[in-house]
Amino acid sequence: MRLLVTLRQRGVTDARVLTAIERTDRAAFVSETFAARAYDDVPLPIASGQTISQPSVVGQMTTALNVQPRDKVLEVGTGTGYQAAILSHLARRVYTVERHRALARLATEAHGRLGLTNITVITGDGSYGLPEQAPFDRILVTAAAEDPPGPLLAQLRVGGSMVVPVGVSDHMQQLVIVRRTESGYDYDDLNMPVRFVPLVEGVELG
Repeated sequence: MRLLVTLRQRGVTDARVLTAIERTDRAAFVSETFAARAYDDVPLPIASGQTISQPSVVGQMTTALNVQPRDKVLEVGTGTGYQAAILSHLARRVYTVERHRALARLATEAHGRLGLTNITVITGDGSYGLPEQAPFDRILVTAAAEDPPGPLLAQLRVGGSMVVPVGVSDHMQQLVIVRRTESGYDYDDLNMPVRFVPLVEGVELG
């Protein structure tokens, strides 16, 4: 698969992550207009003025998250559901929160067509996480925050970790991994510049 060769060249080498990406047809998560580019390593437009991340970024973030088979994972920013689908092949359970109702609907439909039964898509304000399902072993944020959001940090299990793009929203951001310890939180910069839409509070009905 051409995409997997590209991903390896761009530093995605974790065998479990590559297998999960191989099992997840990206074309199922883009419109027909962009279906021919689904296997290119580029971000693509989706509904509600959002984008689906480029596969190498998805692969690197997923690798950094280091999801284990028994993990319960929270994703903030579902989009059309591509990242959640990849996580579903690595984790026991995936909860994903999307503020755009139209995108949440598209993601649910795509997951249903692919028979992915361990994903729950929720329309809501992801900046507050999902306290009723906390704590989570892993949290992945696919929108940029100026600082790792406090409500999400509070929903990490001790020993758990969160990957989040941090920085001013209209400039390049850096991926940060936060690990919760018995005594607090450890922060590490992954030295990977990225560009994500900003993490926005509230819910969009459309």
